[in-house]
Amino acid sequence: MSTSSSTSMFDNKSILITGGTGSFGKKYVKTLLENHSPRKIIIYSRDELKQFEMQQDFDQPCMRYFIGDVRDKERLIQAMNGVDFVIHAAALKQVPAAEYNPTECIKTNIKGAENVIAAALANNVEKVIALSTDKAANPVNLYGATKLVSDKLFVAANNMSGGYRTKFAVVRYGNVVGSRGSVVPFFERLIHEGATEIPITHEDMTRFWITLKDGVNFVLKNFERMLGGEIFVPKIPSMRIIDLAKAMAPQLPIKIIGIRPGEKLHEIMCPSDDSYHTFEYDDHFVIAPSIQFSSRSNDFTINALAERGKQVEHGYEYNSLNNDRFLSVDELLEFNELAEL
Repeated sequence: MSTSSSTSMFDNKSILITGGTGSFGKKYVKTLLENHSPRKIIIYSRDELKQFEMQQDFDQPCMRYFIGDVRDKERLIQAMNGVDFVIHAAALKQVPAAEYNPTECIKTNIKGAENVIAAALANNVEKVIALSTDKAANPVNLYGATKLVSDKLFVAANNMSGGYRTKFAVVRYGNVVGSRGSVVPFFERLIHEGATEIPITHEDMTRFWITLKDGVNFVLKNFERMLGGEIFVPKIPSMRIIDLAKAMAPQLPIKIIGIRPGEKLHEIMCPSDDSYHTFEYDDHFVIAPSIQFSSRSNDFTINALAERGKQVEHGYEYNSLNNDRFLSVDELLEFNELAEL
């Protein structure tokens, strides 16, 4: 393992990742192993086959693989014994599936969040970061609504910690290029299978776009920045779905198939209703808690790295349509290539 990173925050520490066999978890583990010297990395997930497959790539002595569901609080408490940092990545994420199976989505995304918080407090974990989504901002689908509730739970958990050292924060970002279940692998499969057209839901649809590498690095950095209670939002480019189709299959015609159940035309990461407690930093935004913390200040103008932010204008909204940076067709091709790294 390399120790070339400028920070030793994760050296000789124990890190647990819920849902760790997903795209994010694998990239996160790869980054930790290459740049830090963790004492232990625990992959906590419920799919034994995915764990077996991941173990073929990551079998270093510090790796541990725990079968468990975030719905099972007792198992989570057991798994977090001696853990310093937790990344909560486990969730049911497919928008249409959540619309048709709402109670299952609620059990995993909301009850699971409660269980992660309880287990972290029971084990006096140092820091917890929960992964969120742009769909949690002004949600119109059940998945987004459950993630909004999850975000609120993790923010409020900082009031529950009391005498514990545990701090909780949230990272919210947009669509990850090439992640499992995303549009890029879907388009690639259609092209590979000889499709005669590319289906897109709406010709005006926009999305935030981030590489897995950038998402992982943003989460790592926020473990250093966090005071506890923030929602971190990276400044990332937007893209038009129709441009993505043109980039990937310029020779194929486009077929408009209509917006899916629970889908938005444009995505929001910092809602205008939150503008009065949203702060802008050089490369990210912070949505500060709307509740007052009992144990410490609610001043989020300076973070733990002494970076300084300023409050955004009242009514400001960070959404994928009003973003000041859009990726061109050529840039989208470059992004897709970066997604393979």
